[in-house]
Amino acid sequence: MQWLKWWSRIHKCRCECWVLRPSRQLPRSKIYTNISGSDRRRSRTQLGKFLPAERLVAALDCGTSSTKAIALNSAGKVVAESSAPLAIYTPRPGWVEHDPHEVIKSATVALDDLLEQVSSKSVVALGVSNQRESLVLWDRESGEPLSPLLSWQDRRTRSIARTLLDRGYGETVRRISGLPLDPMFSAVKATWLLNTYDPKRARARNGALVMGTVDSWIAWNLTGVCTTDIGNASRMSLLDIETGQWSAELLDIFDVPRECLPFIGPSMRSDVAITNGQLAGRPLGALVGDSHAALFSHKGWKPGTTKVTVGTGSSVMTTAPQVVGDSGLCRTISWQLTDDRPSLALEANILAAGATLSWLAGLLNLTPAALADEAKSSTNVVFVPAFDGLGAPYWDDAAVATVSGLSLSTERADLARAALDSVAMQIADVFEALNEAGVAMTETLVDGGMARNTSLVSAIANASGASVLVADAAHASAVGAADLAGLSVGLWTMNDLNSRNSTYRRVEPEQSADVRQDKRAKWKTAVQRSREYGYDRRGK
Repeated sequence: MQWLKWWSRIHKCRCECWVLRPSRQLPRSKIYTNISGSDRRRSRTQLGKFLPAERLVAALDCGTSSTKAIALNSAGKVVAESSAPLAIYTPRPGWVEHDPHEVIKSATVALDDLLEQVSSKSVVALGVSNQRESLVLWDRESGEPLSPLLSWQDRRTRSIARTLLDRGYGETVRRISGLPLDPMFSAVKATWLLNTYDPKRARARNGALVMGTVDSWIAWNLTGVCTTDIGNASRMSLLDIETGQWSAELLDIFDVPRECLPFIGPSMRSDVAITNGQLAGRPLGALVGDSHAALFSHKGWKPGTTKVTVGTGSSVMTTAPQVVGDSGLCRTISWQLTDDRPSLALEANILAAGATLSWLAGLLNLTPAALADEAKSSTNVVFVPAFDGLGAPYWDDAAVATVSGLSLSTERADLARAALDSVAMQIADVFEALNEAGVAMTETLVDGGMARNTSLVSAIANASGASVLVADAAHASAVGAADLAGLSVGLWTMNDLNSRNSTYRRVEPEQSADVRQDKRAKWKTAVQRSREYGYDRRGK
């Protein structure tokens, strides 16, 4: 396995952290965004330590701040789990990246720890879910990365996106890909990477360079095959969402040669196998984006099921087979089962959710969990966390972060409440957009790290005026990847998945309609000011 030769560049420092030996890189600072407030050291549970041998599916969830690994038995129960941290680096304002070697190391540690709890001989397939849109460039022959992994949070590509928007390409990109022309998505990252590391595109055109999202990078290191699933591909702004193929027109707009891109396969796989390590010979049964996997774990194929994942950012997704309007929402592909037609979805992406609490907690020298515990039940302070612009439904990269309603009586607890409310209000904005698009939201399911915060979940119900269901089970993305991988090897069927019982806690709104409308009006006024101030600051 190619990553084995990279381990020699990694060693343990005195504080037991895994660090990469020095190489030519910009000075950079680390951000840790663990919204639960728990220690970010590598950890694992002992749920499966003494389990008898049985057929299991393993899954990796390669996230923004950590990699999680689980083992799922034939009844759909998580019998073992582990995790390993992943550092985020910010070498310059607006730049957010990972070290590609550390992405692999995090996945390796999490999987190895999992296989200390269960027998590798019991594992019949591996599924992978991943943070989406993040992009890395590597050498096809050596397997060495040429670039950092540009995070989905990275905004260094603003000028590229604005130039293309000024040239009038925004509508074309949205029509073909279903996505707005925004720095969050992979295409402008691809342009930046090629401009930086292969400006003439010579090596990209002859296939010497490979470019891919996290799923492709993990799959390459597991199997030696350069591939992606159609759901991850649909988040790159390079895919024709109608044909499921790379779009020649979009490749031309972003100046990305087709030869450097991975081949597109379904989310449920039977065509690639792991080549090294304890799981050598097992099929890589699923590649799927984390939000897509979470929706699948909630039986999101059922009409009206809407999933809200609240982590560093937030993703609201629902299956939508028909085009039902715009309203600032993204059209995307949720998954594809073997040769079936891809399942289409609508999604809204919020840039700052848990990141807001992490930022404020760091400013106040608290943990995010302690900050959330201090929050008042209500406040007049309104916080718009447009640190790097606003995502859905506004898609305004010029918007700026603002705090309003401050007074001499404002306390730390008011700021904590405003930070929680900012997450809930952005989600309520998306719910309104879904309603305007004609989506019937029959069930709204909340998962992710912040779903454990009861105050936040209540705020979501109050801001939206709708009841929400909170998933009791953790690791929705990993479970979804495992579900797909299990399907690929016949360990269970779709009928089996439909018959599984999941446990949810229902949370009802507690505020009156008048109070909710008043708070929503104040929020929308604050958002408008945030956008106007950013617009003025750009000199337009």
